[in-house]
Amino acid sequence: MTAPHPSRTAPTTEAILSPYDRRVVGHMPVAGEAEVEAALARATAAFPLMKRLPRFVRADILDRAAEIIDRRREEIVRLIAGEAGKPLYDARGEVSRSLFNLRNAAREARAFAGHEVPLDVDNAVFEYQTASADGSALSLSDADLETLSKLGRRVGLARRYPIGPVLAITPFNFPLNLVLHKVAPAIAVGNTVVLKPAPQTPLTSLLLAEVFAEAGLPAGALTVVHCSVPLAERMVRDDRVAMVTFTGSAKVGWHIKEQAGKKKVSLELGGNGAVVVAPDADIPFAAARCVRGGVVFGGQYCIGVQRILVHDQVYDRFEAELVRRVAACKVGDPLQEGVDVGPVIDEGSARRIESWINEAVAAGARVLVGGKRHGAIIEPTVLTDTTPDMKVECEEIFGPVVTLSRVSDMDEAVRRAADSKYGLQGGYFTNDLARAFRALEDWDVGGLMINDVPIYRIDSMPFGGWKESGLGREGTRYAMESMTDIKFLVVNYG
Repeated sequence: MTAPHPSRTAPTTEAILSPYDRRVVGHMPVAGEAEVEAALARATAAFPLMKRLPRFVRADILDRAAEIIDRRREEIVRLIAGEAGKPLYDARGEVSRSLFNLRNAAREARAFAGHEVPLDVDNAVFEYQTASADGSALSLSDADLETLSKLGRRVGLARRYPIGPVLAITPFNFPLNLVLHKVAPAIAVGNTVVLKPAPQTPLTSLLLAEVFAEAGLPAGALTVVHCSVPLAERMVRDDRVAMVTFTGSAKVGWHIKEQAGKKKVSLELGGNGAVVVAPDADIPFAAARCVRGGVVFGGQYCIGVQRILVHDQVYDRFEAELVRRVAACKVGDPLQEGVDVGPVIDEGSARRIESWINEAVAAGARVLVGGKRHGAIIEPTVLTDTTPDMKVECEEIFGPVVTLSRVSDMDEAVRRAADSKYGLQGGYFTNDLARAFRALEDWDVGGLMINDVPIYRIDSMPFGGWKESGLGREGTRYAMESMTDIKFLVVNYG
């Protein structure tokens, strides 16, 4: 565990290993009961100061954190590549996104405000105030009208206030930027944060806490705890925590919601992103984007491409283009320049993905390219002749595997894409906007990308899912709204 101004150390440390070659990337302090209790106590004690900091102070802290990360960019890139197994190109992209995320949070911290609510809009209120004793309406004299005008001299102001300590539980696949999706908005509005990072990638969170300390964040405003699941669940239940924000699997997310009691909960959960390709699509571009969204970084995106449904008229062209591009992906050491696909997060995950591929093949699916496992590396894989009941279609595979299906009708394609317990994001390659808008009516996803794939995301846009894919929305301003609550002030100046 660490805090921005650490005054104590946890009694033990754990070696964090590279998923590619099992080398030691670094050592992470392990938080026990005492350290978890101290983290909650510090977050609670720091909140009165944080919520009263002027917004320009919070914004300046966020801007300085961005400057520090920019200065240490390559160090952070290599740390992410080491502990997450993320290829350097993607790790650099993550750091760039984190800079935007922080700077956007700083801008929003300066601009975030409440609003006036008009109060002179309901004549029933005035009728009640000016009624006779028996409830009948009075005829209004000039004096009555003057009284009535005074009754209209009220101003209603809705202002947002931070709610208190936020428990942020984050995943391994974006150990910097998805952490900042929770930490940056919380700081922007004046909350404190206890951060429980993914067990596979805590070192980036440790470094981030150091960055915020250097940027001037008050002591106790951000504390990182690398702890066991039972201790994490204890924090979820703790009444001092005002909100739990979680990104991860659907199973764990909905369990957290059950444990959280009356506190606020935001869940960004899984998906099995579908892409629909219409006859009028730009086939080379669509195929290139599906490769990028499906197999790069080992397919470890909750919004990654998993199911591709292509109209019969262009199917053969698309299949050839897709297979060629997948076969050309460079697989290997994520710390080597030019590698597209490194390992998945651990060998256990790789074995699970391999078993799903083999299970699909045994049930009649065909492998067009890839399909093999080498330690923690899964070859980029394209499957065809799959069916909706196979795990590679109906569950979240979280690996470099896509399924490719032929459809004869675009309405059928949208129905199949929407036929999922998940609803995070989808993609639709078409130049027919009427078709695109109709698809959005029937396809329950948090975001539909036209002429792009589900992994498209700008960090300021509303992000979240329908159905099993979650609850609430992330994206800087949307997260800031969820991490605050409204107090309403009425001033009668009549």
